[in-house]
Amino acid sequence: MATRKQPNILFIMSDDHAAKAIGCYGHGINSTPGLDRIAREGVRLNHCYVSNSICTPSRAAILTGTYNHVNGVMTLDDKIDNRLPNVAKHLRAGGYQTAMFGKWHMGEGKAHEPTGFDAWAVVPGQGDYFDPLFHEPAGPVVHKGYVTDVITDMCVDWLDARDRSRPFFLMCHHKAPHRSWEAHPKNRGLYTADVRLPDTFDDDYKNRARAAREAKMRIADDMTYLDLGLVQPEGGAEIGEPLLPGMNVRKLPKLSKLPGGFLIDKDTGERFAFASEAEYDRFKYQRYIKRYLRTVASIDESVGRLLDFLDKDGAARDTLVIYTSDQGFFLGEHGWYDKRFMYEESFQMPFLARFPAEIPPGGVVDAIASNVDFAPTFLDVAGLPVPSYMQGRSMRAVLKGQTPAGWPEIAYHRYWMHRDEYHNAYAHYGIRDRRYKLIYWYNQGFGLAGTQAGGEPPEWEFFDCEADPLELFNVHADPKYATEVARMTRLLETKMAEIGDEPAHAGARK
Repeated sequence: MATRKQPNILFIMSDDHAAKAIGCYGHGINSTPGLDRIAREGVRLNHCYVSNSICTPSRAAILTGTYNHVNGVMTLDDKIDNRLPNVAKHLRAGGYQTAMFGKWHMGEGKAHEPTGFDAWAVVPGQGDYFDPLFHEPAGPVVHKGYVTDVITDMCVDWLDARDRSRPFFLMCHHKAPHRSWEAHPKNRGLYTADVRLPDTFDDDYKNRARAAREAKMRIADDMTYLDLGLVQPEGGAEIGEPLLPGMNVRKLPKLSKLPGGFLIDKDTGERFAFASEAEYDRFKYQRYIKRYLRTVASIDESVGRLLDFLDKDGAARDTLVIYTSDQGFFLGEHGWYDKRFMYEESFQMPFLARFPAEIPPGGVVDAIASNVDFAPTFLDVAGLPVPSYMQGRSMRAVLKGQTPAGWPEIAYHRYWMHRDEYHNAYAHYGIRDRRYKLIYWYNQGFGLAGTQAGGEPPEWEFFDCEADPLELFNVHADPKYATEVARMTRLLETKMAEIGDEPAHAGARK
């Protein structure tokens, strides 16, 4: 156990929160004063990336500091083996009191529930927005209220009752703003003005791999009545395609097949009619983005409450506060919602940190970091050894604006769930450095019920993220980039060898 005074660690994570929907990232689509306060009083990372852009695997990587082929949580169907070591266990052994409240999403039951925590309460699966059920050590309990408020209340109550003679490690894991974007009633009137349509909303998916064309994540084609807060009429196929075979949750049909030619707001009864398919698609986008941003508003309120508590408690100076999301999210870019892909909006995690005792205020860092780096960072800040099994590196110096010489400016990503039933996203892996991105679509399923085994030929993509920040032009075959393609391919193979992941591309060094 370390003998010096150990700082507290408050780790706040939301679900599917795009950096674009945080004010301090500069996109101007919403207001987030609570979150912006962390950046103003601390640091903002511009290039923090997820190692697998889907909820369950990302959470496993954060907890263990390992890539998914090592921790065994590669898909949404996988569950964590809670006998594995994790960062909470190390911190508790090092003198910390530990707690976790909110979304777990790594399995339920004795073999998969949270371990390493003195106190925990987690929603099963995705959880509900209203009157959510929680699994707790003593059994299931329904907590009345809005889920973001309930999780925040649990965190504040635990902080207030803690032993102040010992440091704390608290993981506050929000459900929001996950689909189906159900806002607190008090926030349903926010964001009445239309949000600017992303430049790539009408993407035609030319000059890219097949995966972009085939994905079922389009706002125009794949949203449900529930997603957009609309009344779903009674009926079968005539009212829309099922979200999945056998489900009664249905996607909105094309305008020509819309029952009655109009839609109805489920809360107000307002009716909406459309003169064209383009007008109809833009209506879907505005419904989606406004519901999303209203849900984010409660997250921002929660962060403000927690920061205020630390101020009143006198713990703010000695507490590392981190805010992030389990991955990025598409907010209409390329016409998409959801995540999964290594394209930037999905790949980039927001990351804000405040630690007044150590991190200068107002910092902006462009060094590349990854979610496997979080656990080593917690341990380093706590003054505890980073175990040899962890594959990430401590970001402590990076957060202070002192990126070490030789810091690995490479982020690795691998998505294993080839052609899942909901989204039809293709399996791929790749790397990004500060300018270039290399993706290999190997298009083979792995261990997920309902996925297809493959059949699509593999493809490479290469993007110059400086010249082409919207990632519209695959230049893998462009002779002008041949040297960089070769360099990035070598870096990819070196990275896979370093972390022990098995390549699928031809010619990889064995």
